Amino acid sequence: MIHIEHLSKSFGTNTVLKDVSYHVSKGEKIVIVGPSGSGKSTFLRCINLLERPTSGVIRFQGEAITDKKCDIGLVRRRMGMVFQQFNLFPHFNVMSNITFAPVKLKIKSREDAEADAMRLLERVGLANKAYAYPASLSGGQKQRIAIVRALAMHPDVMLFDEPTSALDPEMVGEVLAVMKELADNGMTMLVVTHEMGFAREIATKVLFMDGGKIEFEAAPDVFFTKPENARLREFLSKTL
Repeated sequence: MIHIEHLSKSFGTNTVLKDVSYHVSKGEKIVIVGPSGSGKSTFLRCINLLERPTSGVIRFQGEAITDKKCDIGLVRRRMGMVFQQFNLFPHFNVMSNITFAPVKLKIKSREDAEADAMRLLERVGLANKAYAYPASLSGGQKQRIAIVRALAMHPDVMLFDEPTSALDPEMVGEVLAVMKELADNGMTMLVVTHEMGFAREIATKVLFMDGGKIEFEAAPDVFFTKPENARLREFLSKTL
């Protein structure tokens, strides 16, 4: 589904990603971990060109999205993304936040978009908040709405950039439960997170990034019990 070839990204003289190549198949759940400043979030943001790579090629479903001729707006309709911050429109209620893009882009009629939104809200246990405003919601509820908003476009892949890092500890579980349900239902996912228990439970592969490179990758049972990389062993000793 996603092929990344020789991806590099620099900000001025600071090279954040260094010749990274990777591929993601349909249905995989790739969890990316590593220390702060290792390039995890930049790697994820390059995949849908929120950050434009300095060099390299990214292909999504066979299309080279790094080609200047590519209409990245159309590609992003198939790539849902959830950020650390919820980025909900404060002046829209929950229903309007979810239906704005599908209606604005003429993907669905308002009636169909609202019916779909209600189905998704029921799925995450928030149907009773459909007409509430973001200011009245908890952080965990806001993040679940942000996930629903992305799902309303019916993407082929979901990208999560540390989706629980801005939440109080007691709210983390409700967001991870929604993400686990997506994983169990076959959604292709790339997740940057510090939640090691979540990585153990849902990942098909876990990647360890350090210094702008993928230093180690393995299935969770190997990654957490038989790490072959010395830097990874040091990282795990401080996070587990």
